[in-house]
Amino acid sequence: MEPNTRSTGRLPAAFLTPGSSSFIDFLADHSPELLPGNRKLPEGVVEAPHGTTIVAATFPGGVVLAGDRRATMGNMIAQRDIEKVFPADEYSAVGIAGTAGLAVEMVKLFQLELEHFEKVEGATLSLEGKANRLSTMIRGNLGMAMQGLAVVPLFAGWDEGKEKGRIFSYDVTGGRSEEHGFAATGSGSIFARGSMKKLYRADLTEEQAATLVVQALYDAADDDSATGGPDMARRIFPIVTVITEEGFRRLSEAESSGLARSVTERRLEQPDGPRAALL
Repeated sequence: MEPNTRSTGRLPAAFLTPGSSSFIDFLADHSPELLPGNRKLPEGVVEAPHGTTIVAATFPGGVVLAGDRRATMGNMIAQRDIEKVFPADEYSAVGIAGTAGLAVEMVKLFQLELEHFEKVEGATLSLEGKANRLSTMIRGNLGMAMQGLAVVPLFAGWDEGKEKGRIFSYDVTGGRSEEHGFAATGSGSIFARGSMKKLYRADLTEEQAATLVVQALYDAADDDSATGGPDMARRIFPIVTVITEEGFRRLSEAESSGLARSVTERRLEQPDGPRAALL
């Protein structure tokens, strides 16, 4: 490839023109084809890996967000160790359910959106503002969602103004709802929510909240074939993250495997259901 000797080395004018603090608005004005929702799809049914299940629970010091590791395509397991929980910024995180490829791309764009706003404005968005930006992005994907390529995330973070952890859920149209206590999304959400409904308490410790979400994922995997439970043989365990006033933290493999083993051992002792206390 021959070098472009006529280039001045300067950025295009679009990058130097003052405008919105939203990176998505910038793309929409100058390169709209790069937005996920503006891409053309082939006609007919589109088969793509889908990811489930995401769960979250608040505790007095913050919020826990976790996800299983399985992605499915129809009745096949497409991937056993997919990652579905990502930091959005220092004090928030996103768990993805739905079309895996689009969801991961949306998360990366969301991360860039928050970073761009902070650089332009010199301040971070409030947690409400972050939740609203994600809602706008999901609404922009509505065309693809109507063709079966939906993205339905769960957003959680530490609200510095209210000094507590908060959870937001979404539908395919971008509709946003704040969840109180706990929440779940994805194909196994109905089973995970039922599990958390029986075990959740407002005074949980961080460790108890982490155990709760792993227990919920275990129960979801027990009834939903698209949700993957702890895989002891392959050493594949749920991704568990904690967001507090100190920021985002992902539990190490040793920590998450320890939680998974404790939940599994308890269920071997009580196969009919989790009747014991969390600890």
